Amino acid sequence: MLSHDRVWAAIDALAERYSLSASGLARRAGLDSTAFNKSKRLSSDGRPRWPSTESLAKIIEATGASLDEFTGLIEGRGPPGTESARPRSVPLLGFVQAGAGGFFDDAGFPAGQGWDLVELPAQSTESAYALQVQGDSMLPLYRNGDVLIVEPGAVTRKGDRVVVKTTSGEVMAKVLERQTVKSIALVSLNPDHPDRDIAMRDVEWVARIVWASQ
Repeated sequence: MLSHDRVWAAIDALAERYSLSASGLARRAGLDSTAFNKSKRLSSDGRPRWPSTESLAKIIEATGASLDEFTGLIEGRGPPGTESARPRSVPLLGFVQAGAGGFFDDAGFPAGQGWDLVELPAQSTESAYALQVQGDSMLPLYRNGDVLIVEPGAVTRKGDRVVVKTTSGEVMAKVLERQTVKSIALVSLNPDHPDRDIAMRDVEWVARIVWASQ
């Protein structure tokens, strides 16, 4: 049942799922930081105040969540730590495989079958898959053997950790500093490796890191 309490509870649960406060979620969505304050949920005369459909659309887009995920939170199914949060298995690729030709489609999704599989954390969406870190280029944040869950279709913003594949087959995990129609600026996780500024014509795909096994 769609109720005032359940909709607001779902907003709080979405913020928690993506490690944000209610005000942090509002800011990430480009809204006023007080938009989701508890004081804003009732009018001065005590009547329920509902969030707008525009604000709901913005927080779904800002987190990269799906509409089904948000609906599930309203219905009380699938939040982390509940019995209804059932893990599912997705392809697991190494970074060497990711850089080779034929393993991905143009949108950055694994192509074909026969992959090793890994269970996803409950907050991941249908488009997520796993990459296993190989080598030390991502130290100290990601170690050899760590598993990264990435979302190719997720909205990316400054400060997000992302995996980028170039048209030459190079695959790297970096922090997104800036992305325009012409270029993407990336900050290295490992100070021994340089930051990168890559022309978008040389970028095959960008996927946001949403979870890491360590």
